[in-house]
Amino acid sequence: MNDRYDAGHSGDADDQYQLVGYDEYGRPVYQQVPQQQPHQQPYDPYAQQQPQQGYGYDPYAGQYPAQGYDPYDTGQQNPVPSYDPYGGAQGGAPAAPYDPYGQAATSAQQPRVAEQTAYIPQQAGPAETEEPGGRARPEAAERDYHTGQFSFVEEPDGDSEDVIDWLNFTENRTERREEAKRRARSRLVALVVVLALVAVGGVGYLWYAGKLPGLSSSSGSGTGTGTSAAAQNRDVIVVHLHNTKGGGTSTALLVDNTTTKQGTTVLLPNSLALTDDDGTTTTLAKSVEDDGSSGTRDAIDTVLGTQIQGTWRLDTPYLQNLVDLVGNIDVDTNTDVPDPAAKKKGTAPLVHKGKAQTLSGKTAVAYATYRAAGEAQNAQLERFGQVMQAVLRKLSSDAGAATTTVQTLAQILDPSLTDKDLGTFLAKLADLAKGGDYKTALLPVQADGTLSAQASDSVVKDVLGGTAKSPDKDAAVRVSVQNASGVKDNTEKARVVLLNGGFTFLEGGTASGTQATSKVVYADAADKENATEVAKTLGLPTSAVSKGRTTSNANVSVVLGQNYDPSS
Repeated sequence: MNDRYDAGHSGDADDQYQLVGYDEYGRPVYQQVPQQQPHQQPYDPYAQQQPQQGYGYDPYAGQYPAQGYDPYDTGQQNPVPSYDPYGGAQGGAPAAPYDPYGQAATSAQQPRVAEQTAYIPQQAGPAETEEPGGRARPEAAERDYHTGQFSFVEEPDGDSEDVIDWLNFTENRTERREEAKRRARSRLVALVVVLALVAVGGVGYLWYAGKLPGLSSSSGSGTGTGTSAAAQNRDVIVVHLHNTKGGGTSTALLVDNTTTKQGTTVLLPNSLALTDDDGTTTTLAKSVEDDGSSGTRDAIDTVLGTQIQGTWRLDTPYLQNLVDLVGNIDVDTNTDVPDPAAKKKGTAPLVHKGKAQTLSGKTAVAYATYRAAGEAQNAQLERFGQVMQAVLRKLSSDAGAATTTVQTLAQILDPSLTDKDLGTFLAKLADLAKGGDYKTALLPVQADGTLSAQASDSVVKDVLGGTAKSPDKDAAVRVSVQNASGVKDNTEKARVVLLNGGFTFLEGGTASGTQATSKVVYADAADKENATEVAKTLGLPTSAVSKGRTTSNANVSVVLGQNYDPSS
């Protein structure tokens, strides 16, 4: 190898370089011999502009000879020494030997040096390695650089991608967990808000409907709404049940409170005192029989302060057909009802006492009109109310279907109430009855037919929204007449005579038996004179007048005996 390397330095090269030693690989190292410059050093434009480096890669090292490159050269070698970017001497100064391994190298070795250093990352040397004039500082040649002194940027290996993927996966999973937590919190907050709104709405509805325990309406009327009882809207129809076989009537008010969404059947006792058109006092039962629908309706409005929209006369045959049309009814019966057609004792009753008894049209009529011996009329009236509410529960809530049911009955209604009006009204009540927003209430009436304070508060004011106004007791002397003469027409004849005499007639009914003599009884000593006038008006002797017990709603009580002669 030394022979080959020496062969490249024959001839003139021997005069320019001299062997100074060998490097660690056994290669000879030459040093340029200083020569006398024949003339002044020419200007080199690149000598002052390019930064000086103590080592590194020269892109022109393998292309041009060590003597230097002249940009204006015409092909002739420039005898002036050129600028050496690797620390070569300028201006005839001896150049420090260069070797990539820390030794100086000759120009003949430069192509090989460039090949070796091409893979070494280069760093700019300090500017202090060159003195003014292009001469290298002595300490620059003494520097020894090693690859371990430099920092190299390592190429990313395959594991770095895995690390990035893992970091991305971890970050995405954490974000998903946080997002899931945020969604869960949002759902929880939304659920709490919904539950709070439902709770507030439920409490508000209970307060509005008057079903919240411990609270009442602001008006104090107990109607369950902030609107006063008088300002609430109500639709009212009066229904009269006529017993075509046994006689007598039963009256009830059907009330639809459209403000509170409550339905009520108000039962009116036959003893309720009313005032006729002529100002005389009579009973509800007598008014229904004598004055008909229009007169009785006006009298009820006056006493209760209501506004009735129509009258429904319901004879027992129509009630029977109505129950059959709705498909029977279920009633909690409170008594056994005997079969009127039974001829033998011990026959099974027509209606049995018990819970949820199924009644057909025939048995429903029997139960609604039944009044046992010694029972008050209110007992029979309450049975009628049970049947009516059971019918409403079975009636269709559709206005069209309910109207068809009414039309199928083929009954003659009051002119003020059409089939469509009655059907629509009953459908609304049927809807309330099915929903449990329906009740039955009995109007409390005192023995004299007037309304008690309880009636004024609990029924008249709260349910009907009216004001009780019973007839004035001092307006006329009230005379109660009971017929014990055995002649049915004597009651009517006595009524006409008393009304013509200026007295108020009160129906006392028919006695279970007859008695020979008539009686005129007064309870208050102040009514003794009135009792005497009643006896004279009826054609009875004054000896028939006596002090005793009268009915509570009458000033004078009369019992017509067999000695009563209407013609006298």
